[in-house]
Amino acid sequence: MTKNKSDQTRIVRAGIGMDPSTGSVAAPLHTSSTYIWQDIETKGDFDYGRTKNPTREILTSSLVELEGGLGGEIVNSGMAAIDLCLNLLKADDLIIAPHDCYGGTHRLFTHRALQGRVRVEFVDQGDTAAVKAAMALKPKMVFIETPSNPLMRIVDIAMISEAARKIGALSVCDNTFLSPLRQKPLELGCDMVLHSNTKYINGHSDVVGGCIIAKDQDIVEQLRWWANCAGLTGAPFDAWLTLRGLRTLPARMDIQEANAALLAEYLTGHDQVDRVYYPGLSNHPQAELIKRQQSGPGAMLSFEIKGDLQTAKTFLSGLEIFSLAASLGGTESLICQPAIMTHAGMAPEARQNAGIKDNLIRISVGMEQINDLTGDFENSFSQTSK
Repeated sequence: MTKNKSDQTRIVRAGIGMDPSTGSVAAPLHTSSTYIWQDIETKGDFDYGRTKNPTREILTSSLVELEGGLGGEIVNSGMAAIDLCLNLLKADDLIIAPHDCYGGTHRLFTHRALQGRVRVEFVDQGDTAAVKAAMALKPKMVFIETPSNPLMRIVDIAMISEAARKIGALSVCDNTFLSPLRQKPLELGCDMVLHSNTKYINGHSDVVGGCIIAKDQDIVEQLRWWANCAGLTGAPFDAWLTLRGLRTLPARMDIQEANAALLAEYLTGHDQVDRVYYPGLSNHPQAELIKRQQSGPGAMLSFEIKGDLQTAKTFLSGLEIFSLAASLGGTESLICQPAIMTHAGMAPEARQNAGIKDNLIRISVGMEQINDLTGDFENSFSQTSK
């Protein structure tokens, strides 16, 4: 597609009319596991479904174009995408990761290190001195997550990726929370970007999938080789559903982000709330950095309710519209308590070091009417106060 097309147009047109055999508007679903060879030495563009699938290729090319990469791969989960990155490292190579990253990421890196597969150092990447000290350790990969899950902390992608490049380390950014519509890590200097497609890319809470995209052809080839070798590639039907969900991403993100901004404002002034974490707050201390690397604050936020774990439990049990669930990015509003739910895989001391408290509540804001959402919160707050 022409380079001057907007992301919104690219998303809506992704895969349209790409079936030469029928001219169908919607991208077809190809379920074949294997493909005919012309002879024993000559195969076509496709030979085996684990290696390459037409439907998966359409989704891959669409996301590669959105992120501004050269190529990538669709895999069977966001965690598979993160684990796939580790195949670019040798045994005992060091990876620098955020101290406050997603619990599943923290668990994966921790246990790969225990296996002797890699070494890992968890670092406060918002601390310039800590980043500088980490780079002095000569890591081979630097993993970035911004906004962080669940505290929405913002780190400087351009600064960290440039520091990594100077020492010959690869940089990879988890862009799940913002999607390519709100942040483009490859343009900011990262070597790779990944998503849990389960979240905003698909957007309907009915697919588990992931992707990883790179801007260097050699890295792309290595990623695709390992995805095929290890059997990490995504299923055709999941790719088809994800492509269908992708088409509504601009509309979904606009509505959900607008709702999140209003909900954050409501919570900021509430007498039962200690602190709100949201990149769209007008008094955010990193407003300039956010403006520089994001085109919007996204639809994820978190807050600390005044009280303890029991207070948080009481509040969550009083909600009717918000669904208690560990995922995010769907059209529906979801809410969770990270310390017990999404970040239970982290050791208690690691959660404490990251600042993930028992009274912290994370919200994936959906597309419901905002007055219904704030009303649901107000009803639960009134029950909690009693």
